[in-house]
Amino acid sequence: MKIKKMIAPLIITCMLIIYFSLFILGIINIPEPLWIKIVGVIIPLALIGVSIFVLIERIKEIRSGEEDDLSKY
Repeated sequence: MKIKKMIAPLIITCMLIIYFSLFILGIINIPEPLWIKIVGVIIPLALIGVSIFVLIERIKEIRSGEEDDLSKY
């Protein structure tokens, strides 16, 4: 049963990684100064990292059995 609960976060994270990767490719291919390209690449890379971190936290939460985040408050 826990596998079914992990499918949605995995799909969303994969979609986000694909989206941000395409965004990075777009930034690299535009004719702008190098510093704009660097900033334009760093931000999506950071968002990819955050997405993966949140996915890992969600998987840990599902495995531990904690389904309702509101029960903590």
